[in-house]
Amino acid sequence: MSGNILIIDDELKLLKLLGMILSQEDFNVKEASTARSAMTMLEQYEFDVVLSDVRLPDAFGVELVKSIKTKYPHQEVILMTAFGNITDAVQAMKNGAYDYLVKGDDNDKIIPLVYKALDKVKDNKSKIVQKKDSQKGFNQIIGHSPAILEAKKLAERVALTDATVLLTGETGTGKEVFANAIHEGSERKKNNFVAINCSAFSKEILESELFGHKQGSFTGAVKDKKGLVEEANGGTLFLDEIGEMPMELQAKLLRVLETHEFIKMGETKVSKSDFRLIAATNRNLEEEIKQGNFREDLYFRLNVFEISLPPLRERKEDLKILAKNFIDMFSHKLHLSAVQVSPEYYKTLEKNDWKGNIRELRNTVERSLILMNENILNAESLPHYSEKVTGDKDSLSIRSLEKEHIQKVLHYTKGNKAEAARLLEIGIATLYRKLEEYGLR
Repeated sequence: MSGNILIIDDELKLLKLLGMILSQEDFNVKEASTARSAMTMLEQYEFDVVLSDVRLPDAFGVELVKSIKTKYPHQEVILMTAFGNITDAVQAMKNGAYDYLVKGDDNDKIIPLVYKALDKVKDNKSKIVQKKDSQKGFNQIIGHSPAILEAKKLAERVALTDATVLLTGETGTGKEVFANAIHEGSERKKNNFVAINCSAFSKEILESELFGHKQGSFTGAVKDKKGLVEEANGGTLFLDEIGEMPMELQAKLLRVLETHEFIKMGETKVSKSDFRLIAATNRNLEEEIKQGNFREDLYFRLNVFEISLPPLRERKEDLKILAKNFIDMFSHKLHLSAVQVSPEYYKTLEKNDWKGNIRELRNTVERSLILMNENILNAESLPHYSEKVTGDKDSLSIRSLEKEHIQKVLHYTKGNKAEAARLLEIGIATLYRKLEEYGLR
């Protein structure tokens, strides 16, 4: 069995000796004499097992275990110390250490222990793969309400066919999640799932993104480009916000759906693509047809199988399980452990109308984890808690709370103002205005 081993020890003679012993077992070994250099190596290379001294010049090995296991949960860490200490050993195991050795006394145990740790690593990786697989397809769709179960049942049925699907519903109800699940549940899942938001581009750029272009076909076209229609050959093309597509492109899309043929911008040759189309909109397309904004023939071609996704306010019984899922997801992303959630946190969430639906809930949970104190999520952790606070002290004023909120979000984004504006759900210009207003840099 081969494996990648990192040894951390500031005793250079012992470091070299352990490196030589493990290299003779055909392990790939790297060495570090400080925690800082070790963490840099962990970012650069893929390791399986880490052997670390407890007493390092810049870190306490017992706490280092926690940092490593948080960032690299599949890795196993074996701690080594010249001084046997029961308290340290117990804490090390609580922090996720695989084992704890006393130098000199347990030298003969190192090689067998590394092999056992590698077996555990293999099992860890298998579980991670299984977890990723379990999060694909229809397992991504969370909830037990009748409304979401009915939509899921329809999606599972149509996934087995090659029919065009139209997903309707308000913004943030999970239309792309459903589209991806339908693709994963179909015979096309081994090929590409490509997605584009039709409202995000001008007509010219959207045409180029969809159908591709030849070099020189327009200003800025410095080389040939494959379009998403071609990329989706054999797979699935997801067109989000199709109600925003310009009328000229609607005619081109209709032709592609009827013939599976298209022409790149600046090209004369006809290309072919066999793809399945899933479209989504938050608009009433029948009303758009009446107003002359959408082609009726394209609507009939799209509306082979419609699935309407319920807004979150109509499936409030799913709110808690969705929130728990986002808490777990962002706790891992933010390297948080043992987050406690008070009952009032969920009760406060239930009072919201959730006009932005699941997307709004997701953003709210992420922000509340940033704002929480002492690893406890409660009503005060929620972004809009300032509306519930009363008092005449400056520190409790809405302006003061908003300033603190913005500071915390900017700290989390490491000064990235575009990302901060996204999390705060305000425009970038509004954020700059507030930064100037509050004297924040």
